[in-house]
Amino acid sequence: MNTARQDIRVGADIGGTFTDIALDLRGRIFSTKVLTNYAAPEQAILDGIEIVTRNAGISASEIGIVIHGTTLATNALIERRGAKTALITTEGFRDVIEMRTENRFEQYDLNLRLPTPLIPREHRYAVKGRIGAEGQELQPLDEVALEEIAEAIAGGGFDAVAIGFIHSYANPSHERRAREILAAKLDLPISISAEVSPQMREFERFNTVCANAYVRPQMADYLARLQTRLKDMGANCPVFMIHSGGGLISVETASEFPVRLVESGPAGGAIFAADIARRFGLNYVVSYDMGGTTAKICLIEDFTPRTARTFEVARTYRFCKGSGMPISIPVIEMIEIGAGGGSIAWVDAMGRIQTGPESAGSEPGPACYGRGGKRPAITDADLVLGKLDPDNFAGGAIRLDMAASKQAIARDVGERLSLEATAAAFGICEVVDENMANAARVHAVENGKNISDNLMIAFGGAAPLHTARLCEKLNIDQCLVPQGAGVGSAIGFLKAPFGYEALASRLTRLSRFDVTEANALLAELRKSAEGFVRAGTDGRILCEVTAFMRYAGQGWEIPVPVPDTHLGSDAGRLLENLFLDNYQRFFGRAIDGLDGLEIEIVTWSVKATDERPVSQQHTLTLGTRSVAPAVMREVFDPATGALQTYAIIERATLQAGDRISGPAVLVERETSTVVTSPFDAVIQSDGSILLVRKGSQA
Repeated sequence: MNTARQDIRVGADIGGTFTDIALDLRGRIFSTKVLTNYAAPEQAILDGIEIVTRNAGISASEIGIVIHGTTLATNALIERRGAKTALITTEGFRDVIEMRTENRFEQYDLNLRLPTPLIPREHRYAVKGRIGAEGQELQPLDEVALEEIAEAIAGGGFDAVAIGFIHSYANPSHERRAREILAAKLDLPISISAEVSPQMREFERFNTVCANAYVRPQMADYLARLQTRLKDMGANCPVFMIHSGGGLISVETASEFPVRLVESGPAGGAIFAADIARRFGLNYVVSYDMGGTTAKICLIEDFTPRTARTFEVARTYRFCKGSGMPISIPVIEMIEIGAGGGSIAWVDAMGRIQTGPESAGSEPGPACYGRGGKRPAITDADLVLGKLDPDNFAGGAIRLDMAASKQAIARDVGERLSLEATAAAFGICEVVDENMANAARVHAVENGKNISDNLMIAFGGAAPLHTARLCEKLNIDQCLVPQGAGVGSAIGFLKAPFGYEALASRLTRLSRFDVTEANALLAELRKSAEGFVRAGTDGRILCEVTAFMRYAGQGWEIPVPVPDTHLGSDAGRLLENLFLDNYQRFFGRAIDGLDGLEIEIVTWSVKATDERPVSQQHTLTLGTRSVAPAVMREVFDPATGALQTYAIIERATLQAGDRISGPAVLVERETSTVVTSPFDAVIQSDGSILLVRKGSQA
């Protein structure tokens, strides 16, 4: 008998080093971290669920829903471990994914390195047939040639097929017909760009459909395996996936469109931070998520993470837009760098300490894990500096080898730079903290924001170890480390709405705006988005409508929120006024006084989500009750550049209103919060730790 309860939910986040599990038992959170199993990723989820259900005193059969996010699709793209894929495209456009946009993101670099296309040239097939920019058929599809291509693919040992035709976003008939012809001859998953990414700009659209096809067999197999093994352990409940835009979709949808999972784990973290921002009424927040492999920075304004329609993975140049593989799907916008606890530290040819992007992961892990890793990672540096207790890491589940860390750091970094192990470890941490600070500054500047105006919310297993130092570098006076910070993304999954964003590009100048056509398109998008959401909920669905608009002749557009109502006869004037208001908000002024400068709509979007319960409200407090520590430990303090005596306090022993004067380390099972000497820590009413800079006006 299925005894599952809908009020018992599990969030599972597979990361590069740890798999995080969070169980919500009617408002009580039970969590754990398990080393990620690369050979069988689902095994870590099962092991974690077994731990949290045992701790909660329930059986797996009582779980009502499992919400899952994973980096598997991202890693498959970065590491090129996807399926052998064929691309079928319009004649004359075979090399679009290799020519890219011909933009030189490093203008004067004569040795510019671009990502290698996912699909090599010999696996790309061109076929006659042409759709015009307004959706009209200019040349019929060559169905005979498609039959011959199908035979070539059948004999070529391919695992998946991607179809991307010119202007299919305006008229998908050729792509759909091509899929019919191929499906009749091939027993392979076939992805078409009109469904994966129905947006303008052929390079981004073609690359996205290629990425979807490339990871589709692997992800479909994994998700089917996960469902089967969950049922075998008694968890006979629905499984939903969190997508890159921060909403939940069914496993069936995720299996068909796995490219939407590329940023699923980080999206959960942004939702986690946004919920905390709403809980405390914080309008300007920067979230800082540092796990075992990467660090992510996201700006959150008015309790909502910034979003985008395109992002890049596998950049060949750090922080350089255009150097990566573009994916044109709705995504929570953040900047991500290879700086996690497992990131490898090394010295380059110029004698500079570098960290990442290579990570030790969970296999073999940092040198201190004792699992065969010999190269120093950031976790090794944190251990040598005294931030971690070697006998109480992960609640004592993993004993850390201090000698191994010192040996690895001294050999690979210290000897190269004539530094002893502690100084080399400090150098490693300073480099990674400065890299993260630079990433945060760049992300804020690109969005026209001042990073120091924000309160930071830090989570992930490694973030609380580094957040105080990061705040020092960014001149941020306050930082919240919430309860469950070590498994923040997994908890964020539990708070995510069922949601889906449907998009369609229709280039339309306002001077030729057809309100009937626009209403018909929006109705189609609304039906599509609500259909995906309705698969997971019977509750009330909310819709947000956005028009992406620009001045005619501009290369990029801005998002313009539009009322979710039937557009009337005055819609053209309404859209113009909304565009001018938003343009002025983005850039400080609108362009006026130029005769003939028209405004155009490029893409329409309808985002549907189910209504979420309102979070319990809290107020930040500065606390007055001092806490006397019982345990002290020598920790290297970056603010003073020397070892200092830090108070070591178990977080579970602290109560709301307690104030701990830095330097101190607040220890919990899944992470530790380092309070450097310039900061104090105050326990909030919900159990969060507020780091407050001493002498600030906060």
